[in-house]
Order: sequence, then C-alpha cells, then structure tokens
Amino acid sequence: MEIERVRRPFWIHQVVEYLIGIGLISASVQLPNPAVPALLGLLVILNAAIAKGSAGAFRIAGRRTHRTLDLVVIGILVFFAVQPWTSVDSTGRLLIGAIAFIMWFVWFHTDFEERTTRAERKAARQAAQGPRGSEDIGRQAGRVVGGAASSVRRWKDSLSSSEADVEAESAAPSNWDPPSPPR
Repeated sequence: MEIERVRRPFWIHQVVEYLIGIGLISASVQLPNPAVPALLGLLVILNAAIAKGSAGAFRIAGRRTHRTLDLVVIGILVFFAVQPWTSVDSTGRLLIGAIAFIMWFVWFHTDFEERTTRAERKAARQAAQGPRGSEDIGRQAGRVVGGAASSVRRWKDSLSSSEADVEAESAAPSNWDPPSPPR
C-alpha cells in the first residue's frame, strides 16, 4: 500500500529549511547552553544553501543528493536530541526533536525530481505539438520575405552609393596644374 501525498516544489522545501535553521538559531539564544542548537541550525541552513535549486546559494549538491543529505541532517538532529553526553537542557532537546520532525514532514512532502532545462522543455513541447500550424508557417514566411527585402534594399543602397562616389570623383575639378613649358 502506497501512501498518497501531495508533492510540494523544491524551492518551498529550501525556503522552509532556511526558516527552520534561522528559527533554531534564534531559539537557541534563549537557552542556557545555546552552542549545540545554534550549530545544528547553522547545519540546516548550510544544507539548504548547497542544494541546486531556486533558493540555493552555492548549488553544489543535486536534488537527489540533497534528499539523502536531508536524511543525514535529520538523523544528526535526532541524535543530539537523545544523546546524553553533550549538555543540552530539556527545552533544547525538545526543540531539536521538534525541528527534526518538521524537517522529516517537509522532506516527506517534497518533490525531489530534477527539472529539465528550458531548452529541453521547449523541444519536448514542440515535438508533442507535431507538425507546425498555419500560423507558424505564415510567421516564418513573413520573416523570410522581410529578410530578403532588407537584403535587396541594402544591396541597392550600396550600389547607388558606390556609383555616386565614382561620378563624384570624375566630376570633381582637378587641383593639379600641368607644369609650364621651359623657357
């Protein structure tokens, strides 16, 4: 039995991770021992920043890699919520555990599929449309005729300007005086 779930866009996932990290850092300031929750908040922000997505800052890891890194970060959060070695008070542990659950919930409802490039989407859309419509053919024909007319106009202008230059040179008075005969 597969669970039916709504898949949210990846950029929403990244923005929520930024907000979770900022919230964890902000809440850690109120705790007696803020170091561990603040570092974990920084880890969450860094994880969101390295993902290749709309809200990614460094765009190092792809979406599939980020999906795995999310699980690692969630595991680290759960570990620090239950471990007895580091001094984290009970409020901090509850906060870290709640953040881990929220991250898992967001992770569970995120669409991690890689997006195709704009050019690939356009090519697929054109291939799906099949043969060109009459509007596309008319637009293309108009461009061809317009381009040909512009080329002919430029060619005519270049011919008339070069003929005018030749006529101007032949009609121009000469500044050269022939030498006078010797006396």
